[in-house]
Amino acid sequence: MTAALLAGLVAGYGIAVPVGAVGAYLVALTARARVLVGACAALGVATADLVYAAAAVAGGGAAAAVLEPVAGPMELVFAGVLLAVSASIAARSVRAYRAPGPTPAGPPAMTPARAFGALLGLTLLNPTTVVYFTALVAGGAATALDDTMERTVFVTAAFVASASWQLVLVGGGAVLGQVLTAPRGRLTASALASSAVAGQALLLLLR
Repeated sequence: MTAALLAGLVAGYGIAVPVGAVGAYLVALTARARVLVGACAALGVATADLVYAAAAVAGGGAAAAVLEPVAGPMELVFAGVLLAVSASIAARSVRAYRAPGPTPAGPPAMTPARAFGALLGLTLLNPTTVVYFTALVAGGAATALDDTMERTVFVTAAFVASASWQLVLVGGGAVLGQVLTAPRGRLTASALASSAVAGQALLLLLR
């Protein structure tokens, strides 16, 4: 049981800690919105990791066979979504900067439920997540679990690890939002986040 717990934690942190486009968007979203919105978005990311971890332990080699062929096409879809996200961040930031009066706390339509769904879908499309859990299955780390209890512990630990790291990013975004209270500071932070997301999309398209 301890081995399954440790394996799950390692798997969860292994996919969560490298901060890519999803992490950059999560930080930028929290900096502009309420912490609750960021927290729900973080749980959306962790839930996607949970789905793939569950597929890894339930499907074994069959899951790898299903996921591996779609990783390539998903890169193109994910790149397109990232470009749209980047453009959205930039457009909203410029509108907020040009608007008279105080800078809005965040997009009015971004509710906690929408943030959860948006980050869940974005992470499910992330080819890095697909490749990671495919490799996890192919390497036998997920299929070496002996019984249902161990598999449940593994998946739960992966979810907890991922969620805890995403919430750390949310905390960073909340601090960033408090520090960058001036309109120019918020615009600069959003521009950096938009550039990071767009850069990730271009890397996927060019490789």
